[in-house]
Amino acid sequence: MKRFLYELTESWKIAAAQMYANKTRSMLTALGVIIGIVAVTLMGTAINGISTGFDKSMAVLGDDVLYVDQQPWIRKDDWWNFRSRKKIKTEYAEQINRMIGAAPKSNLLIAVPASSWFRSVKYNENQVNNVYMLGTTSDFLAISTVDCAKGRFFNEIESRGGANVVVIGYDVADGLFPSENPIDKMVLINGQPFKVIGVNTRQGTFLGLFSWDSMVAIPLPAFKRYFSAQSESEIRVKVKDKTKLAESKDELIGYMRRVRELPPEKDNDFAINEQQAFKSTLDPVKNSIAVAGLFITGLSLFVGAIGIMNITFVSVKERTKEIGTRKALGARRRTILLQFLIESTALCLVGGLIGLTFAFFMCLAIGKALPSFPIEISLGLVVTSMIVSVLTGLVSGFAPAWSASRLDPVTALRYE
Repeated sequence: MKRFLYELTESWKIAAAQMYANKTRSMLTALGVIIGIVAVTLMGTAINGISTGFDKSMAVLGDDVLYVDQQPWIRKDDWWNFRSRKKIKTEYAEQINRMIGAAPKSNLLIAVPASSWFRSVKYNENQVNNVYMLGTTSDFLAISTVDCAKGRFFNEIESRGGANVVVIGYDVADGLFPSENPIDKMVLINGQPFKVIGVNTRQGTFLGLFSWDSMVAIPLPAFKRYFSAQSESEIRVKVKDKTKLAESKDELIGYMRRVRELPPEKDNDFAINEQQAFKSTLDPVKNSIAVAGLFITGLSLFVGAIGIMNITFVSVKERTKEIGTRKALGARRRTILLQFLIESTALCLVGGLIGLTFAFFMCLAIGKALPSFPIEISLGLVVTSMIVSVLTGLVSGFAPAWSASRLDPVTALRYE
């Protein structure tokens, strides 16, 4: 063991001396690994960013909330049958809540009605178009992760009385009030005045998915008073235990069938949606991006490994007499094999460290240019990149190191 550690230490010293003596050649050889590690790091960061941004956007829907809608979110071929269904009424929420209260073992917590439509919001000369407007009750806080950065959400009295109050998203506030506090200001929604009582915390947008930043919420009675003609309604139901989502879904289906007064022989004329519907659709896209990215980065590292292998073969040829001398003095095959393996690995490690440095600064630049894209180089990704560097060095250097260790000392000493 002591001999092996001595050989290992000497091999690292020889590798360092060789790289220092051939600085230009070593740098050009490591260039392939540098490019490969940069590609691996950037691709891993991009995949992590896509996953993080997707999960953050999906958090608006809630993984413990079920949505009762007229149609499924993922459309089927028989679209016309879904379209002809009776609309979901907001009054269903009260009936469902009574059923939940009458069932002590229910896994459902609360049902909250919601109606939505798109409208413009105006303040003086400033206007934000295509704003998602949500009409709901004060119970909405029980099913949502949304929090107010300024002000508050509307209370039960304002909710039941249909007060003309509004809670606005961060982007809406930024567009209407770029240089003043929006709280207690009056805005116009479809020509109707509403008092701003709250501004939601900034959530950020990703790939055009869901975000509260471009939404506004008003009490449901006020929504019905001014905007119910073209609106779409749904019931959002909070689940007590999200690990029992399937059982909760079955329970909610039973309640909705009673509310709709459907006989046993009739199919459901409503849809129960959940966050997983979008995940199941977008997960294959994320996986395809990951596979394509890893394939491209794999090619980059393969090219780098070929360069390392080639230059290690050249090094073996240049130092054939040295190898013969060392063998004649008693060096083992293992010693020669270890020496050239460590030389190739050292080149890859240096290339990996330089590649990680480049990737870090490139990620900082991307983060500045695209602030909405979540960029983060994790410790796991750094460790993975270094492991890939070491494996690349070991794999690419093995064949030349093996050939060097098998050289006949007599033949090697006669080599010109």
